[in-house]
Amino acid sequence: MNIQEKLKLIKRNTQEILTEEDLVKLLETKENPSVYLGTSITGSPSIAYFTWAIKLSDFLKAGFKVKVLLADIHGALDNTPWDILEKRYEFYSIVIPGMIEAIGGDLSNFEIVKGSDIQLDKKYVMDLYRLSSEVSVRNSTKASSDVVKHGDNPKVAGIIYPLLQSLDEVYLDVDVQLGSQDQRKIFVLASEFLPKINYKKRVHVLLPFIKGLTKEGKMSSSIENSKIDFLDNFETIQKKLKSAYCPEGDINNGVFDFAKYVLMTIKEDNNEAFVIDRPEKWGGPLSFKTKEQLEKNFLSKQLHPQDLKKALGLEINKLIEPVRKKLETKSDLVSEAYPNR
Repeated sequence: MNIQEKLKLIKRNTQEILTEEDLVKLLETKENPSVYLGTSITGSPSIAYFTWAIKLSDFLKAGFKVKVLLADIHGALDNTPWDILEKRYEFYSIVIPGMIEAIGGDLSNFEIVKGSDIQLDKKYVMDLYRLSSEVSVRNSTKASSDVVKHGDNPKVAGIIYPLLQSLDEVYLDVDVQLGSQDQRKIFVLASEFLPKINYKKRVHVLLPFIKGLTKEGKMSSSIENSKIDFLDNFETIQKKLKSAYCPEGDINNGVFDFAKYVLMTIKEDNNEAFVIDRPEKWGGPLSFKTKEQLEKNFLSKQLHPQDLKKALGLEINKLIEPVRKKLETKSDLVSEAYPNR
């Protein structure tokens, strides 16, 4: 795979790259660069995580070393109870590689890193103090505003959060950080302030924000039926999708986001069609080979939302089944990690 092919693969389905010029230089000068994605172990992972699982698989195909930081300390700073952090870490350690395997990714250059394993290092802590002497409260609060729940009485934890994420780039020894659009302000802070303590800035790749299943547009454990979890059975998936917000002819919703960015990407990679088995009285079966075909058909109202939801439910169930089966053998872990589920 040449540089242009690698660049095209990395760029697909992304929102923004900070900066593309720096990414090109990296590909030109380093044969096997490294990338990381950090995820705070808070609520139970949702199927929206497949967007970055696919992108991590793209990086693997492009010859990158891929690291996923399971941020246990970040999770505690974002209100996960300290006494269940280890169980949440174990839960995520099953789900994340399981997702990449489910889409056919190769895990030979994949690594999971536990946040506290690097963030409690003496040198890391000294650098945290150094960085905190450069970054203002205003800058840090602004950087974390789209990620951390500050509330009416913000805690100091929310201010520390973006400083930790910035330093993680250094201590994971990576060239690129991957994240969703809501992390942009943290990425900008890292690029601006890491050089002030003599560390290079990294390339940042941002993915589009996948909307939830409700009209509020956010996947959240606090919003009922806004997301599909890896423990949801087929009946639950169907029920959530049936009531999901998805107006006819409107692609600005979580149902279509998942169909476009996740399902159709997987189908295109495998040279398969997304088949919607529709009764003859409603026009008969439909088959889509590209996301553009699906979008055009939905915008023109030739494809009804309920037909899309029904077919999507079948595909989602098939996609998460391998991960769900692994979790079903860990019932004690699940109940300890999520006691209120």
